[in-house]
Amino acid sequence: MAKGPRQLLLEHADERDLTKLSEYEAVGGYESLRKALDMEPGAIVEELLASNIRGRGGAGFPMGRKASFLPKPDQATKPIYLTVNADESEPGTFKDREIMFRVPHALIEGAVITCYAIGAETAFIYLRGEYYTEFEIMRAALEEAQKAGYVGAAVAGSGASVTIVIHRGAGAYICGEETALLESLEGKRGQPRSKPPFPAISGVYASPTLINNVETVATVPDIIELGGAEYAKLGVENSAGTRVFSLSGNVVRGGNYELELGTPLRSLIYDIGGGIPDGRELKAVIPGGSSVPVLAANEVDAPLDFDSMANLGTFLGSGAVIVIDDRACMVQLGLRVAQFYMHESCGKCTPCREGTRWMVQILKKLEEGRAEQGELDLLLNVCDRILGNCLCPLGDAAAMPVASYVAKFRDEYQRHIEEGGCPFGAESSLAGVMAPVDQHHAHMRSQIEVPVHEFA
Repeated sequence: MAKGPRQLLLEHADERDLTKLSEYEAVGGYESLRKALDMEPGAIVEELLASNIRGRGGAGFPMGRKASFLPKPDQATKPIYLTVNADESEPGTFKDREIMFRVPHALIEGAVITCYAIGAETAFIYLRGEYYTEFEIMRAALEEAQKAGYVGAAVAGSGASVTIVIHRGAGAYICGEETALLESLEGKRGQPRSKPPFPAISGVYASPTLINNVETVATVPDIIELGGAEYAKLGVENSAGTRVFSLSGNVVRGGNYELELGTPLRSLIYDIGGGIPDGRELKAVIPGGSSVPVLAANEVDAPLDFDSMANLGTFLGSGAVIVIDDRACMVQLGLRVAQFYMHESCGKCTPCREGTRWMVQILKKLEEGRAEQGELDLLLNVCDRILGNCLCPLGDAAAMPVASYVAKFRDEYQRHIEEGGCPFGAESSLAGVMAPVDQHHAHMRSQIEVPVHEFA
């Protein structure tokens, strides 16, 4: 059955100002919280398990399973915490900011329900520092929810108590990684921790912690309203529910679209997104944010679900779909992506710290026509030495996409060597394609440029 527009999370957001508590309540807001408070906490976790909702932040790990790893409240020797990852630093991704901008109470309601389910009395929302407007909206919504008794002591007249703290980040991509986020939340430098122990055992303040993305937590009220089994009927097998896809790049109607998982990628680009502007040809698509391997134009009939993307050697990732037309030079694209991840590397792991710089240097030589034949294979060798050898996925996020560009567009890389420069010349354009990367890079750019020593 063909999938398409089906809104749960953003339903009514076009017709009503759901940043206001009264408007949110008018469409059933906080009814799921009341329903959840009449349930046993363990029963809520069972509903999450039955829903088969997988994390919407990138890794796609089932939320219910992650929650089940936490110790039971009566067995915990330390406080249990919920941490909501609202850092959203993956280039091409802008769905979480829209959720916070348009339906902040859905995130608050989801956080309170989740806290009750896992026995947590405190939730931290770690919000990307550049999202100042979203911060103000979230703060105003939280104040309304507190005054109405949905947050705080005796939640909605029950015996549950939940405090929500909004913590603003300081503009570092690495803090989107869950353990680096925890370090930053505790006031330390944002660098990943070694695992194990995992956050479910030792997270915030070395206490059991559940970490989930904004979209994941904001979906919890819909799961409670529908019931886990009914929610699981949406989407396709092993990829349940709806998902907000951030569509950008060379497409007529970019934006956020909430669709059932399993919607064909082609349908999102052409039917919903309006296709490629100016009659240009589709060249490639990045299906899950700048850190995932690219798809060629002949692969866009695949459904947007976790397994279908994995079968193509890529990932659904953060749900950021970046469309690339035939004007783009894939060497320039690789260079721009590598520069971003080199800049955002925290430097803790040698393969990432040094490898990303080597990638940038080789790609610069390729683009400028200075590379020799063996350096293309050297680039792939550097990518291979990074993959799987770092504490967190940032190194992989640099190596995987670049390696995929070479694999699927090797002839283009080869031409740069044989023709002594970019064959696209003045016709080459990344306009619109890399705007998400450029905007993130501009927001995060350090005032101090570290010199890079070119190798011969």
